[in-house]
Amino acid sequence: MEFLELSMICDTKMKKQSFFSHYKSIKSIFVSLINKDMFSKLAYSVFEQSIKDYHQFDNVDQPINNPYPKDKFEHLLYLKNWIDTVQWHFEDIIRDPQIDPVAALTLKRRIDASNQERTDMVEYIDSYFLQKYSDVKAKDGAKINSESPAWAFDRLSILALKIYHMQEEANRAEASQEHRDKCQEKLNILLEQRSDLSTAIDDLLSDIENGEKFMKVYKQMKMYNDDDLNPVLYQNKK
Repeated sequence: MEFLELSMICDTKMKKQSFFSHYKSIKSIFVSLINKDMFSKLAYSVFEQSIKDYHQFDNVDQPINNPYPKDKFEHLLYLKNWIDTVQWHFEDIIRDPQIDPVAALTLKRRIDASNQERTDMVEYIDSYFLQKYSDVKAKDGAKINSESPAWAFDRLSILALKIYHMQEEANRAEASQEHRDKCQEKLNILLEQRSDLSTAIDDLLSDIENGEKFMKVYKQMKMYNDDDLNPVLYQNKK
């Protein structure tokens, strides 16, 4: 199977860098993975670490300092969430009604690049799962899941951000008690969602490994960043 070659964006000027050139194979990233039943717990703990580290600076231009070795699954999970966390704050900034239009356009370009980076990362992780389960024979009646494992992890990463920021609002001292109470209610729902999603992820991986479900991954085929598919971009090439 041919795997994705990625050029990830992570420095302050959002220039392309080849973050994965040092990996000899996708398997080398995951050789030390713990039991499949611990996948969601592992992922969430890494997402929390990434969010905590980002908020030490709370600056979208802060370079990533990934604490996990490059041959560990945690390294990819941390990078995935760092991308999501930076984009979360991009989205906050661009909604400032006083933002300079030129700055907003520049930021929109960064958001587009971040969206592509996020998709590439998900597809890279999914390529591992496709290889991992390539020898599993699906049972008669096995069904396909509505989303791949990596996209489920993507949802868990975003959920970790929602929980972090809703917790901030529930505890914000200068906010009204009514505001804090409403945010606490929302936080309780998010925490319940985290439990359900974590269980669903671990169950999905177990079902795939046991042949109860099978993986089928479709690339997102985003068109807006492709100068061969976006009419505005390819017309400018003439």
